[in-house]
Amino acid sequence: MPSERGTIQQGLASDTQGQGTWPEAAAPSGRRLPAVRRERKPALAAFALLLIIGGALAAGLLVVQSGKRVAAIEITQQVGAGQRIPLGVMQQVQVASGTGLAYVPWAEASQVARFYAAITIPPGTLLTGAMVARASGVTTGRDILGLALKDGQLPAQLKPGDQVRIYAVSGQASGSAGCPGAGGAALTGDAVVVSVLTPGNGSLAGSSGGTTDVTVAVSPADAGAVACDSAAGNVAVVVLPPAGGG
Repeated sequence: MPSERGTIQQGLASDTQGQGTWPEAAAPSGRRLPAVRRERKPALAAFALLLIIGGALAAGLLVVQSGKRVAAIEITQQVGAGQRIPLGVMQQVQVASGTGLAYVPWAEASQVARFYAAITIPPGTLLTGAMVARASGVTTGRDILGLALKDGQLPAQLKPGDQVRIYAVSGQASGSAGCPGAGGAALTGDAVVVSVLTPGNGSLAGSSGGTTDVTVAVSPADAGAVACDSAAGNVAVVVLPPAGGG
């Protein structure tokens, strides 16, 4: 028995010493770590989809609006400040809507023909509300005079709205004795042409051939001198350059 006990003890001691040399357990090489599950947010995805659709609709609306055109009024001939805007100088044009311009619609052309130009409107201008006045301010505070002028006493292209200066032609013209103003003197420097009538476009009855009837608005202080020399045929009209035209 003592020999068996010694053998068992030696075996236990041998087993205890061998425990330090056993290899550690290793994970199987074919096994993968479990993937982290992503949290789905359906509400956020739906909101993003709505933003995309909304942006596409807005872009499409802008394209449609930019291509939409409406009828407006274009002036084909110059209209002087204070002159009535005749229907014959207006034509229909198509313009893009939503441009921010306060243009006058073509549907109001017949109403515009009853009003006046607030400023001088050159040809090719798109008419806006600021260019139209209900009353002519040209004659306000001025005297209205009629001039019967012959060739050489007025420019060929004289038209309503022109700012003009009226000169005395000579100091002692027949019938002008006693009228103020020597030859070449300016009788008025800020007259405005109200109308121009020639034998071919409806001049006053009794106008002789080659005579142009011009109606002007002048300062009351100058009206007497202009009327005196005009009655004697002793005046000439000169068109002034536009303001700021150098």
